[in-house]
Amino acid sequence: MDGAARRQELLNILSRSQKPVPGVELAKELQVSRQVIVQDIALLRAGNEEILSTNRGYLLQKKQQEAVRIFKVQHTVEQIEEELNSIVDLGGQVQDAFVYHKIYGVVKVALKIKSRREVKEYLTDLENGISSPLMKITDGYHYHTVVADSEKTLDLIQETLNQKGFLAPLRNFEPVDFWS
Repeated sequence: MDGAARRQELLNILSRSQKPVPGVELAKELQVSRQVIVQDIALLRAGNEEILSTNRGYLLQKKQQEAVRIFKVQHTVEQIEEELNSIVDLGGQVQDAFVYHKIYGVVKVALKIKSRREVKEYLTDLENGISSPLMKITDGYHYHTVVADSEKTLDLIQETLNQKGFLAPLRNFEPVDFWS
């Protein structure tokens, strides 16, 4: 077994285990020395795998699944700050803004806004004329892909946007699946 295949098998073993796996046990199962396991763990960590070393062995940190939801909103340019702050204050990250235009189809821009500071920077860019909000070409209607730590957080964001009057219904010409 070559190094890449061994490291993949090492990840497989750790991902199946609910408790730390001793390096000696991993070495025996993969038929290599414990030092090779230590080196493989270092390489996996360098590749952004989150592997903890404990006094009882190695443990793969389960990557938390992110919840994602698309919100259709409508508001004025003056309300952009309130809308974005409502999302980030509740733990959401605004991945993008996009519009569905009858002629041009989906027009999308990446935002990756996750804090009030980033909201301010975005607004400063708009005020300085660096860009113009996409919502201007659709009478204020636009969409945001929002990422959060859970569906519960997204529900709270949706409820808040609805209470503030920012959520908008889909129109008959808008597809349900924006990405196909």
